[in-house]
Amino acid sequence: MHLLSATPFGHLPVLEVDGRPLPQSQAIARYLAKEFGFYGKTPFESAWVDALADQIKDFLTEMRPYFDVFVAGSDKEKARVEIAMPAISKHFPFFEKAAKDNGSNGHFVGDSLTFVDVYIADRIVTIDGMLPGFADAYPSVLAIRDKVINDPRLKEWIATRGTRRVAGEVLVDLRK
Repeated sequence: MHLLSATPFGHLPVLEVDGRPLPQSQAIARYLAKEFGFYGKTPFESAWVDALADQIKDFLTEMRPYFDVFVAGSDKEKARVEIAMPAISKHFPFFEKAAKDNGSNGHFVGDSLTFVDVYIADRIVTIDGMLPGFADAYPSVLAIRDKVINDPRLKEWIATRGTRRVAGEVLVDLRK
C-alpha cells in the first residue's frame, strides 16, 4: 500500500498518537502545544495564540506567489516589490503591535514560550534567507525571534537541523 493512501487526507504530515493518525501541520502543532504546555496559560491566551497563528498563515498565503517566483528563479526583484513588501507591510505591524501589547517580554502571548513564538520565529528565519533584513523595521518581533532561537530547550535542536535549500540556494544555515 502506498503511504499517502493510508493517510487521512492523502498527504503528509501525519502524527500518530496512540495508534491513531492526526493529519495537518497546524492541527499537529496545536495538539503538541496543548500536550506540552506551549499553548498559553488561559483560554484567552490560547485564543490569542490561535489568532496569531492564523495571521501568520494569512501572511504566508499572500507570500506564496513570491515563494513561487523565488523557486522558479524568475524576476525576484519585481516579485519582492509587488508581492513581498506589500504583504510584509500589511501583516508585520500586527505582529509588532501584539509583541508590544504583551509587554515586549520576548513572547507574543503571555509570559512563556508558546508554539506561535516558535512558528513565527521559524518563518522569519526562513524568509530572511530570501529577503535579508525584511523584518528589521519590527524590533519587538525580532526580539522574539532571537529569544526563540536562543532558548536552551530549542537551541540544540536548531543547531542539528542543518541548512535549508530552495532552488539550490542555501536559505538558512541553522548551524551558525
